[in-house]
Amino acid sequence: MSEVVVESNYDSLLDAFSPLKNRLNWLLLAVPVTLFFNIQGNVEMTFLFSMISIMPLAFLMGHATEEIALRAGENLGGLLNATFGNAVEIIIASIAIYTAFSDPDQAETMIVLVQASLIGSILGNLLLVLGLALLWGGIKFRIQSFNQSALSMNGSLLLLAVLALIIPAAAHHTGSNVTDENVLELSRYASLALLAMYCLSLFFQFKTHSDIFNSSEDSSHHEEPKMSIKNAWALLIIATVMVGYMAELLVHSVDKAASEWGMPTLFIGVILLPFFGNAAEHFTAVIVAGKDKMDLSLAIAIGSSVQIAVFVAPLMVLFAWILGVGLSLEFGLLETAATFMGVLVANFILNDGKTNWLEGAMLLACYVILALSFLLIPFEVGA
Repeated sequence: MSEVVVESNYDSLLDAFSPLKNRLNWLLLAVPVTLFFNIQGNVEMTFLFSMISIMPLAFLMGHATEEIALRAGENLGGLLNATFGNAVEIIIASIAIYTAFSDPDQAETMIVLVQASLIGSILGNLLLVLGLALLWGGIKFRIQSFNQSALSMNGSLLLLAVLALIIPAAAHHTGSNVTDENVLELSRYASLALLAMYCLSLFFQFKTHSDIFNSSEDSSHHEEPKMSIKNAWALLIIATVMVGYMAELLVHSVDKAASEWGMPTLFIGVILLPFFGNAAEHFTAVIVAGKDKMDLSLAIAIGSSVQIAVFVAPLMVLFAWILGVGLSLEFGLLETAATFMGVLVANFILNDGKTNWLEGAMLLACYVILALSFLLIPFEVGA
């Protein structure tokens, strides 16, 4: 079998960056604009354009991962897509944690940013992305169905993650004898339990019960890779490095930008960062829902939420533990309540294995209400 793309041919790599091939690549112009404002010392514009530039770069990371996954087999390919699909959150959170370690004066702001971005990713996928997908799919198809057995496991994992968020917050508010160190220790050991549960869920999904997660809608065709494996890895490395640099500029400018614009850091972390960082992935979930591929759409939306809650969040707590940064799973009462209600509403709506446009509208209404609360209510993380 001949390769679709010759290894020495870099045309496919150049095409990946071409705005003529993908209109979203026009936003790559935000990268040099970000560098210009950074050199000029304009912190607010550096923050704005670094946030915009992450959108097309995240899409390029996703494109490269999909090309690699096509050669890796169905199970490993699915894991690669899920892992690199949340790479932006991991990069931003890691840089913020390291900043808190290297500059204690910014530690409180960085912890707020990390916790808010993680909560925002969960809520964005569960309410905004899923809501748009159900609404768009429901407009085109009166009733849509999906694999309820596969979804129930993800719903249970989300509830488990919410438990890990509720208990530290509840413990901290039950009595005066509970210290921050107690909550921090609880969060770290709870994170270990969540990571263990995530590993077991992967073993369940890809090994012992893989038949439950097989989707008939995806088995009808096999997509051929359009890039060589060398070019795909090159694209992934280039895009990841660029995302890392843009994320570093973003993290170091967020505090001043929030102050200048009169916008809560919590709102930026919960609403803006996840929106721009996951825009390409969000678009895919909505498009496939419009093609009545609800299993794939839900796998993107719900699967991303699960991985943020059960893998990325506890991983960041442990990374902060290694550096001696006090990042816990106590995300504050407002954030914890928002996550609990978001998970609860999504589970109730998807409980019957069928969806329609009105259910999508309900999820979007929930997201709007929560977004307004983060914008208008002067809460702080951990308050």
